[in-house]
Amino acid sequence: MKPKQMPHKKCTIIGAPVETGAGRRGSQMGPDALRTAGLAQALGELGFEVSDIGNLVPDPLATISHPFAAKNLGQTIAWTIALERAAFEVAQSGSFPIFAGGDHSVSLGSVSGIARHAQQLDRPLFVLWLDAHADFHRLDTTPSGNLHGTPVAYFTGRESFTPYFAAPISPVPTNRVMMMGIRSLDRAERQSIRAIGVKVHDMRDIDEFGIIKPLNNFIDEVKSQNGLLHVSLDVDFLDPEIAPAVGTCVPGGATFREAHLIMEILSQSDIVSSLDLAELNPFLDHRGKTARLMVDLTTSLMGKQIMDRPATSY
Repeated sequence: MKPKQMPHKKCTIIGAPVETGAGRRGSQMGPDALRTAGLAQALGELGFEVSDIGNLVPDPLATISHPFAAKNLGQTIAWTIALERAAFEVAQSGSFPIFAGGDHSVSLGSVSGIARHAQQLDRPLFVLWLDAHADFHRLDTTPSGNLHGTPVAYFTGRESFTPYFAAPISPVPTNRVMMMGIRSLDRAERQSIRAIGVKVHDMRDIDEFGIIKPLNNFIDEVKSQNGLLHVSLDVDFLDPEIAPAVGTCVPGGATFREAHLIMEILSQSDIVSSLDLAELNPFLDHRGKTARLMVDLTTSLMGKQIMDRPATSY
């Protein structure tokens, strides 16, 4: 099998053992589970020069209280600062950043840092959010206080995060975000998304119309603006039958074939510039099943194909 090479020749694994944003412990083991599942080796077999900078260690911050009881606020802010810096530096070096999480609060920093990099290049950043949840809460609307439910609101520049978090240097406009696989929204998120106009393709859309058309339309939009595309993949985007290692299981997720199709189409687009692997909780896995699937999906995104085939117009 001859892999289709992505534009980047180098990729960098950034370990983000974050679990302060989640309601269940265990996702701090996610980065090492991805390593054990062979992430670096699989990327190397595709011809990439792989660097693994290890697990980030944020500078500690004092405990910070919040009137709406946002949990672990100081720790999450510290992680956001560290991840934003690492994202920017790795992207500026010309390497493809892979953020190995860690709960989905990793995206508070990863997307913000990649957006700053895109601003330096004078190119717009787009985000493909593959998740069962929109993660569109503000600090004052999250019912659980778990900050893994806030990253999209943060990196799109919604209010309530300052003065606790530093404002993103380059917020991502909401019309450059597309969500796929959504199947669990609460009322506050639903109202916000409708008001602001984020592109959302829930599982009903996928069941009725499929994946290919909305994904290709989004890819065409990114290309038309010479944009960069950040892909954020949450384990709970996938059906829990094939990916049980997540603390926020929602039935009816993407199938093995749907997920690989998305990744292969993205690979053919040549526009993906960075990747989050979020919410892997090895404590809930079955003999590494989910970790191996996340590695397989990463290699599909990075160019692995069953057969070489020309790009097809759908």
